[in-house]
Amino acid sequence: MPHTAFDLLTIEEITARLARYSEPDCVAMVMKAYSFAENAHKGQTRRSGEEYIVHPLNVASILSELQLDCPTVVAALLHDTVEDVEGVTLDLIEKEFTPEVRGLVDGVTKLGRLDFADREEQQAENWRKMILAMGKDIRVIMIKLADRMHNMRTLSFQPQDRQLPTARETLDIYAPIAHRLGVYTIKAELEDLSLRFIDPQGYKDVATKVGQKRIEREAQIRTIIQTLTDKLKEMEVENFEIEGRPKHLYSIYRKMVIQNRTFDQIYDLIAIRVLVDTIPECYTVLGAAHTLWTQMPGRFKDYISTPKPNMYQSLHTTLIGGRMIPTPFEVQIRTREMHRIAEEGIAAHWKYKEGRVGAGRDEQHFQWLRQLLEWQQEVRDPQEFLRNLKIELYPEEVYIFTPKGEVKALPRGATPVDFAYSVHTDVGHQCVGARVNGKMVPLRTRLRNGDIVEIVRQPGHKPSRDWLNFVATSRARNKIRHFIHGEEKARSLELGRKLFDKEARRFGLNVKSLTEGEKFAALLAEHGFQKGDELFTAIGYGKLAAKTVLARLVPQEELKEPQRGPIASVVRRVLGPGEDKIKVRGVDDLMVFRARCCNPIRGEQIIGYITRGKGVSVHS
Repeated sequence: MPHTAFDLLTIEEITARLARYSEPDCVAMVMKAYSFAENAHKGQTRRSGEEYIVHPLNVASILSELQLDCPTVVAALLHDTVEDVEGVTLDLIEKEFTPEVRGLVDGVTKLGRLDFADREEQQAENWRKMILAMGKDIRVIMIKLADRMHNMRTLSFQPQDRQLPTARETLDIYAPIAHRLGVYTIKAELEDLSLRFIDPQGYKDVATKVGQKRIEREAQIRTIIQTLTDKLKEMEVENFEIEGRPKHLYSIYRKMVIQNRTFDQIYDLIAIRVLVDTIPECYTVLGAAHTLWTQMPGRFKDYISTPKPNMYQSLHTTLIGGRMIPTPFEVQIRTREMHRIAEEGIAAHWKYKEGRVGAGRDEQHFQWLRQLLEWQQEVRDPQEFLRNLKIELYPEEVYIFTPKGEVKALPRGATPVDFAYSVHTDVGHQCVGARVNGKMVPLRTRLRNGDIVEIVRQPGHKPSRDWLNFVATSRARNKIRHFIHGEEKARSLELGRKLFDKEARRFGLNVKSLTEGEKFAALLAEHGFQKGDELFTAIGYGKLAAKTVLARLVPQEELKEPQRGPIASVVRRVLGPGEDKIKVRGVDDLMVFRARCCNPIRGEQIIGYITRGKGVSVHS
């Protein structure tokens, strides 16, 4: 039976790993879950020919390496049982294990294949479910990431027509989610595995070029490490570690293809990482590095004072070493705690026992997830949903400051309007101008890293449809659309009422009696409306005609043109060549005015209607 290098493990290896960081009863529960899954999947095999239990075993192994808690590892072993095994239900999972495990398994279980127009709609709805589950418990997506990582490791066994779509989905959605959660180890492997199937030749070329200079690069790394070690010992810095930092292939490929650089123009092929105990020591090491080598202008980043949204903290600087090290190289400096979070992200930081997102000091780290939860409920079109999801997950970020010094991370290309909506919906709606670094700028101005933005507000101001042409964030775009839709709906409701009232009055009918009867309730139910306002809105939008609605409420014999009253019948155009007055024959001293809706002009046939307190309203 064929195996891959990743599959040669046993449940004992996982439980041994768990025993080092979890409670004793955890091992017993994991063993029970393994036996349950092994029995449920008995007789099932993967396309590689392996027994199916190999897959959940590997997923559980990946999560235990990240030291996730016991319920997560248990759910990883069970994650395919409900979806793929007949007779295994969520109720059974809860009975055999816990409600917590049931919730995790439910979160990663795909929706059924019924009632979807196409595969794209099903994919979009599965992701909606996943985002909602993430909102309740972030561990759901950790299981899904581990599941996808093992599937990518064995993707070569899948039919060729499925390999490319799976790799593309992994690169567009799964890897960005890993990035957002700060789980670098998973992100890097997913990207490299995806590249092998998306551009096999490009992957091979990059791997070859990296391999060709490996010996030269390793010699230069040894020289840098030794030089910096001697300097730090001289400065009496204690308990530090220096190591060469591996650069994953996709990041090199991305710079060569997307940024159109040659292999020799990539400055961080040679990279080292320095780990220390405290933040002050980070800056001490930075000073030492800058005294030893020349710092490249514009290539220094301080993610300690300004962390990334995924909790990443580190100092990055790019240096040139002269004749001994002619190639530019990157140095990353961070504390050991920062390194743990940089590698494991949310897995290192999240307190799983709380079982919910955004508790206490973690709140700011989940701003992006809250925004996903907001707009996913507003966007119903599957194509737009998946497109926005990809944009929202992996933006090229810029860091913008409020006047009070708070930091907002926005996608590159964001405008003051995007910034305003990131602060609060009302701030966005009321935005009439912006000051960037103290100067007034147009609202369509693209913000740059480090800009200080102040929004000028005007209560009662409404967002413009034109803003949709330049905003960059899904949050801003959906808030604007939602507001405009609400305004249009209100106008359509008002117009629909007027059209219906006018049509009813034309036949001398009472509107109130028409809308309170059983026929009106039946008509609402027939069209799927809950209340009358929805019907009038549909009339205002032009989806239904007022005349058609009236015909369903009133017998046909009652819908006859009424005989005009004495005043209506005698209003006529009696203007001569030099006159511009309208007279009512047979009545003196009666106020007459032209209706603004149609503003009748000379030569048109006209008709008059008696109004309350204004005399006769004349219409064409």
